[in-house]
Amino acid sequence: MLDKQLDERLAGRVALVTGGARSIGAAISQRLAAAGAVVVVGDLVESPAHPGLRLDVADEASVEAAVAQVVTDHGRLDIVVNNAGIMFENPIAEQDLASWNRMMAINLTGPMLMIKHAAPHLAANGVGSVVNIGSIEGDRCNPAHAAYAATKSGVHGLTRAAAVDLGPVGIRCNAIAPGWIDTPLNAGYVDTHPDREAVLDALAKLHPIGRVGATSDVGDVAVWLASDESRFVTGQVITVDGGRTARPSLPDILA
Repeated sequence: MLDKQLDERLAGRVALVTGGARSIGAAISQRLAAAGAVVVVGDLVESPAHPGLRLDVADEASVEAAVAQVVTDHGRLDIVVNNAGIMFENPIAEQDLASWNRMMAINLTGPMLMIKHAAPHLAANGVGSVVNIGSIEGDRCNPAHAAYAATKSGVHGLTRAAAVDLGPVGIRCNAIAPGWIDTPLNAGYVDTHPDREAVLDALAKLHPIGRVGATSDVGDVAVWLASDESRFVTGQVITVDGGRTARPSLPDILA
């Protein structure tokens, strides 16, 4: 890993990270800043570490105003990370339309609106990069995750579409599909189990690399995708899951 104090890959660039105040978004913001970028967090809660502005990604007026504010304050916008999202569990036979539409608005429409309004500014300096946060559930699905999986599949498709449409004006668009990452949300699931250590051990064994992911694992890939090191990479979904999806599952009696 590069010495973060010597990393200036993104020096002079301005990044807007949606949902960047917490969890994976906070780690991405931290890594972008460590690589020299000026980072602005757009969120519904205040970021403790970076300049922020209130942003509701499901509201087009809020998105347009946030992009305009970043450009007014910093003179440019080079990087957009579409990280804001929600997740709930609901079997498809019991799915209500209101919550389905809310997840679509935040997880899928939000990134589209951000790309739409950021695109003219991202194209201005020839180094524009969009990084969308998808999921391994964009290609497979856990029980009761129909809405979440549908939105993340959509994010992966949106990534390819944006890469095709915006490549001619110098904007790259890629996505990261994280697997099991040690976030507060996932830790909450683990903590509800009576044998927490057994769950952690079982989760680690799902991954050929021998551990679950850290938020910084996602942040480091985001920096690479935002930087010139990935200058010929666009329209791609980069899976960051410690090899979990590379290994077919076996029943416990055989595993």
